Amino acid sequence: MKSLYERSLTVLPPVAARATKLGVVKGNGVYLLSEDGQQYLDFAAGVGVVNCGHNNPQVVAAIDKQLHLLIHGGHNVVYYPSYIELAEKLTKRIGEDYKIYFANSGAEANEGAVKLALSVTKRNGIIAFTRSFHGRTLLTAAMTASNARYRENYEGVLPPVYHVDFPDVYNTDLTERQEVQRCLNQLRQLFANILKPDHTACIIVEPVQGEGGYLPAPKAFLTALRKICDDHGIMLIFDEIQSGYGRTGYLFAKDYYEIQPDILTSAKSIANGLPLSAVIGRAEYMNQWLPGAHGGTFGGNPLACAAGSAVLDIMNDQFLAAVREKGQMFEAGLRQLQRKYPVISSVRGLGLMIGMEFRSTKDKKPLTDFVARIRQEALKRHLILLNCGVDHNVIRFIPPLVIRKEQLQDALKIIDESIVASLEIKTPDNVS
Repeated sequence: MKSLYERSLTVLPPVAARATKLGVVKGNGVYLLSEDGQQYLDFAAGVGVVNCGHNNPQVVAAIDKQLHLLIHGGHNVVYYPSYIELAEKLTKRIGEDYKIYFANSGAEANEGAVKLALSVTKRNGIIAFTRSFHGRTLLTAAMTASNARYRENYEGVLPPVYHVDFPDVYNTDLTERQEVQRCLNQLRQLFANILKPDHTACIIVEPVQGEGGYLPAPKAFLTALRKICDDHGIMLIFDEIQSGYGRTGYLFAKDYYEIQPDILTSAKSIANGLPLSAVIGRAEYMNQWLPGAHGGTFGGNPLACAAGSAVLDIMNDQFLAAVREKGQMFEAGLRQLQRKYPVISSVRGLGLMIGMEFRSTKDKKPLTDFVARIRQEALKRHLILLNCGVDHNVIRFIPPLVIRKEQLQDALKIIDESIVASLEIKTPDNVS
């Protein structure tokens, strides 16, 4: 009998790159069950989506209840309880001076956020950062700067977006303060030479870069961006598609940084697996977004909103505190591995959004192929891992947040074994 991967070859195009050839039929908590009956510890979580775990009983119950009431009503046509209830719950958590528009995907939310900024400011300039990832639609691909492949063949129709460097304090000889100033100086130079600040509608930034390498922004950098935006009437947008919903140990990473953006975007884990995203903007700006200026058929689907309410119920203060504690424990275990294996150049992150970067001890070059081998070896041992970073030399750890400490220890053991196995593989580019 053919595997799911083999069957896919005759019906699916190659455009959606996949991390593994693994076929799965069921999920439960932090585990996935493969088509041949094997259980895998899932440290991908659907790319940071099932933060409450696969098939979380509380979320499943909420979906099942809603399933028998209303599957689709159309938020452009009628009002229905799950939509309004989720918006009420979310504004209570993020701030009652915000309003919410629900869409389907992270890219849709980021498009909506920028459209809101353009509409309210009546300006055209958009600023993003190197190594950023904001989506694959035309506008979000233009804002993305983590992989040229996302823009290839589309350049002629991409809207203009200006990019400056995002600080990377882990791969520089500069101090954190100097690195932050270097990036801020680029922004000031952009204002002086290319795009006037009073022509700039928004600056969009990931508080913790995702695809770009699981890089947390220094607090001083985001604080300075907030001030620059305030000084020039520019809207500050936080893309929290990946860093939001408990991933960093806070409902949103903005809470760790203690900075309020003008607009925040959320998706991925907002409904623990159902398609849902949100544009969360200050009420004074959302009230200026004219009827018909944005919309969509499936945004805020009743089932997804019901799931979203259950997710917020789960993510109380106790839950988030436990994520921070587990993140500290797991990061400490990774740092032990770093002391053991010099090819691990850095371990960084917040909560359970942690990156481990690999570079050569000889010349500091990124060890892209070595990371690929580690992932292969881990998969053999039934641990699913993803990479990230512009050179794909960072392993990103994004398990479901319901993971237990003993399961984190299991993962650390497999990671250790996988590094050893990868070091033993003799190749022309083997590391030292």
